[in-house]
Amino acid sequence: MGGFFGVTARTECLTDVFFGVDYHSHLGTRRAGLAAFDEKKGLQRSIHNIENAPFRTKFADVFSEMKGKAAIGCISDVDPQPLIVRSRQGVYAICMTGVINNAQALIERYLDIEGAHFDAMSGGNVNGTELLAALISQKLTIAEGIRFAQEKIDGTASVLILQNDGSLIAARDRFGRLPVSIGQREDGFAVSFEPFAYRKLGFEPMKELGPGEIVHLTPEALTQLAKPGKEKKICAFLWSYYGYPTSTYEGVNVETMRYRNGVIMARKDKKFLEENPIDYVGGVPDSGTPHAIGFSNESGLPFARAFIKYTPTWSRSFMPPKQTEREHIAKMKQIPVHELIEDQNLLFVDDSIVRGTQLKETVDFLYENGAKTVHMRSACPPIMYGCKFLNFSRATSDMDLISRRVIMELEGEEGFAHLDEYCDAETERGKNLRRTISEKLHFASLEFQTLDGILEAIGLPECELCTYCWNGKE
Repeated sequence: MGGFFGVTARTECLTDVFFGVDYHSHLGTRRAGLAAFDEKKGLQRSIHNIENAPFRTKFADVFSEMKGKAAIGCISDVDPQPLIVRSRQGVYAICMTGVINNAQALIERYLDIEGAHFDAMSGGNVNGTELLAALISQKLTIAEGIRFAQEKIDGTASVLILQNDGSLIAARDRFGRLPVSIGQREDGFAVSFEPFAYRKLGFEPMKELGPGEIVHLTPEALTQLAKPGKEKKICAFLWSYYGYPTSTYEGVNVETMRYRNGVIMARKDKKFLEENPIDYVGGVPDSGTPHAIGFSNESGLPFARAFIKYTPTWSRSFMPPKQTEREHIAKMKQIPVHELIEDQNLLFVDDSIVRGTQLKETVDFLYENGAKTVHMRSACPPIMYGCKFLNFSRATSDMDLISRRVIMELEGEEGFAHLDEYCDAETERGKNLRRTISEKLHFASLEFQTLDGILEAIGLPECELCTYCWNGKE
């Protein structure tokens, strides 16, 4: 994933952008960057690798290197950005969130233009943000170029640009799969993926951009450059997993949605809970916790944190290069509360089950510390399709997904013609999926939230939500 943040103001704003970008650290662990505009210095840029250190540490010295009354920044799980570009529309800094699936075809088409070239990275790859800028440069204005790029890109591209006059251009992706929010303060405007980021800095919510909408921002005014499209497909997984709890998208707060989701799951599980002893309900930290609170509140079962993640020295962004080291650190993070585990029947709610590897390690850890039984609930339906719009999962193919792998084991490719049945807990195929995953991951029982349940918890019309990862509908 990734997220961006920017400010254009009448006063020095680098501190605001520093903290605003830092508030997006939950969205990526690979790269981060800042760009600023100052009338004397012009455009400046700084990019760092954040795989082994958090954003704040890597950019601690940025205030002695950069300054400006306008700045943008981003957290990225893909290529280094922002980039500074010189094109027919002028000099500007640019960053994006999203993914370009047809990058190779677009690169080859662009290279057919006489004299065109790219600055190749390791392995000959092209930075996706540079490719986006190349597409934008094929039109006379930046707004026309963004529209052109979004039409040509198979995937998703939300864009934030800092121009050489201190103004910003912000564009939400064509179908609004990702949020872009505008905040206003007396001295200027802020643009953010996560709206809570600018509210902490004194900006008040002004508007959420519509799908494909493009705006130009100066400290004095917001000007619409392109109207929003009619079709919206915002990612439903925002609320279930990667959206920050304090954020609100399309008028729906993440934390309260997760409470509602847990309530709906507990209601569906009423018969099971009457027939099976459960001592404590808990959430797989961190995003599973609010779903579990809702489940606990509705079921009347006590909520407890049976284990705690120790993060002061092992932050989320610390990613050792070797798999064995990553697994060791994952175990080191989990600190048991023995009184809440030993000889207890536990029910845990996780935000989702993607590959299942880490979840199996967590469940084994609970059994090693004396749990009698560990039941698992997923706060979303079985993930049947790898996301091709947002990069939110590290799955590189559908067969990386545990649901797909189990279906292949159960009946081969023929099973892929019956994915709807596998999602439904009432069918034989659905029961087989849950039983087999439980056996592999050592669950005492497993159930998933239904698609109808998660749609009810979000509360937006289904036609406005992207549910591709669950049902394959674009």
